[in-house]
Amino acid sequence: MTYIAKPLFHHPKLPQNALGFTHRDYEGAISTLCAGCGHDSISAAIIQACFELSLPPHRIAKLSGIGCSSKTPAYFLGNSHGFNSVHGRMPSVLTGANLANRDLIYLGVSGDGDSASIGLGQFAHCIRRGVNMVYIVENNGVYGLTKGQFSATADRGSKSKRGAVNMDSPIDLVALALEFGASFVARGFSGDKAQLVPLIKAAFLHKGAAFLDVVSPCVAFNNHPGSTKSFDYVRAHNEAVNRLDFMVGREEITADYAPGTVETVVQHDGSVLRLRKLSADYDPHDRIASFDYLQKQRAAGEIVTGLLFVDPDAGDLHDFLDTVEEPLNALGEEELCPGKEILASFNAAHR
Repeated sequence: MTYIAKPLFHHPKLPQNALGFTHRDYEGAISTLCAGCGHDSISAAIIQACFELSLPPHRIAKLSGIGCSSKTPAYFLGNSHGFNSVHGRMPSVLTGANLANRDLIYLGVSGDGDSASIGLGQFAHCIRRGVNMVYIVENNGVYGLTKGQFSATADRGSKSKRGAVNMDSPIDLVALALEFGASFVARGFSGDKAQLVPLIKAAFLHKGAAFLDVVSPCVAFNNHPGSTKSFDYVRAHNEAVNRLDFMVGREEITADYAPGTVETVVQHDGSVLRLRKLSADYDPHDRIASFDYLQKQRAAGEIVTGLLFVDPDAGDLHDFLDTVEEPLNALGEEELCPGKEILASFNAAHR
């Protein structure tokens, strides 16, 4: 995988945050994704959120799996720790890293293929264990690296560029996150930066499993009429697939609409997305009500965006396991191997 580095120099009068870092200090390599890809907008939102929160880049660990989405960590937080795992295994690798060093800020980036197909079991156990992390799924409904096959999140009845119709029921990762016990659940749209940046900031500040599903239309393979995850359909529905050898540059599609309203988004290929932004008086503290609202609006053909559920008093995996405050990777042999007597008493207590 080839990365194109950005020049190290920047204007000396760039705005700085509370740590003295500029926006450039949170950037990464130059993106090699298709022009207009929604994933680049998500990368920009992550950069903006980290800059505004004044997060120390060296205290952030970003992990990913395989896919277009899992390439994006190369394009942001270039001064942070990074690990690109195998397909679908990001949650397990991140869980292990989190247990070893609880002092880092963990960001997991995945895609609908990476998390809803091969990594679905990994996703489920990471969420139910309450791992303290920000888990972002860049959801476009297709396998972009392998030329646009339907992914597990593609809606039934949606059409590919070649006219094939998806007959499988979709997996709703937001609904699953609610079911598995995530203490922060939200959905955003890559083209709505005004909503996405605050959602990412809130996820970083939350303790526990913070899950954020971001509808991110694929301009190459899932952005046409009949798709239900296209730019147009998300501002009105969701999906799109095509077979191309040459990708024409596209203008990014954005959306700016008021809370409580529905925005119809027409994508480059003519497909339409219907986005409903949560109203200002929506209560995100009732898990069951959140699930009911999500299903009700889905039946109406709408994609709900915003903070769907949050438990402000949630704990994380370290609380549940009652681990020591000192990171496990900083403990010495004496603390990790207390001796035969301690081991014998521990085993006796479980008989």
